[in-house]
Amino acid sequence: MKERSGGVRRQRTAGRRTTRNRTRTMGRRSLTKSPLKSSPASRSATNSSVLQEAFRAGQRAGRKAMENEQSIEQHARSSWQELEAAISAELRSYSAAMQAGKAFMQGYAQAAGRSLNIIPLALNKPAAAVVCACNEELTLGQVLVQLKRLPLTDIVVVLNGTTDNSLTQVLEQPGITLVYEPERAGHDVGRALGAKMTEAETLLFVDGDMVVPAEQLAPFLYAVDRGDDVALNNLSSLLPPFARQDEVSRIKAYLNRVLNRSDLGSNSLTAVPHALSRKMIQIVKPEALAVPPKAQSLAIQHGLKVTAPSQVDVIRSNRLRSTNTGSGNEVARLIIGDHLEAIATWLGMGGNKSQARSISRAEVAYRRNAR
Repeated sequence: MKERSGGVRRQRTAGRRTTRNRTRTMGRRSLTKSPLKSSPASRSATNSSVLQEAFRAGQRAGRKAMENEQSIEQHARSSWQELEAAISAELRSYSAAMQAGKAFMQGYAQAAGRSLNIIPLALNKPAAAVVCACNEELTLGQVLVQLKRLPLTDIVVVLNGTTDNSLTQVLEQPGITLVYEPERAGHDVGRALGAKMTEAETLLFVDGDMVVPAEQLAPFLYAVDRGDDVALNNLSSLLPPFARQDEVSRIKAYLNRVLNRSDLGSNSLTAVPHALSRKMIQIVKPEALAVPPKAQSLAIQHGLKVTAPSQVDVIRSNRLRSTNTGSGNEVARLIIGDHLEAIATWLGMGGNKSQARSISRAEVAYRRNAR
């Protein structure tokens, strides 16, 4: 594995309860009110009869909530999972599935007399999240709160070089797999480590310094669960024209163009959130995740399905540090170097200029003069 900040060592901290060195704690889950109405535009994506059926099914399930040994949250999820499997043929898109899920949860909450603060996302395969953090005590707790609203079988937190209260916060959280590295390893190496700590079929990657609502994370899980291998954060509409882009955005776009995926624009595995399939990780190997552009390049070269299904604005919400601001900053240099390594790997696997789509003189002029 490529080391970013000295030797990278893995260590699991001992928690209140451990199973095979995984830190696990059990606690109560919070329940808050969920919205009971959907917008007309959203409802139009799903047949009204399907929504009515889902609502009534939710009511039936909600009446049995107190009879079940599961927590109300677990029972609501499993009940929706069963119904979704039965009506999946009528739910042909993420929007349709979510609207039906919301209708079910509304009926469930009404009948059970309890409100639910969970995302009605039905997944066909086990999913986990990997969170990388270093000194993020101000945001890490809320990041975990949002992840627990999703139907995840595991949440892996990779703490590296932490000197604040982040470790204590994680140990106090129920149901967390903790990977503790005393030295600074960096987020990219942390994701590679985290990917090895779970056997889930779908992995969602987020950072501990950025609180993203669960509603915005769900589309990435859904995309991979339904067949994508790489689900990137689609930042295309947030970027300026090519002539005014920074060097990092340009080299991201250049790599995608070299790989005959100009449709991806500047979208890259360097940005979170994103989700990966177990198949992708097995093919490119977890170590490749330490160099995100290289992992993306390998996925494309192996013919895996790479998409950018949803957008989370991490540009404006990105935490500003001395290492990621200003022209030619440390982070920018690292990312550019990673992309050069990805291009070198592509060339080493037989890539050549003839594989890339040629650019016409007119397009060169357009990009040069874009404002």
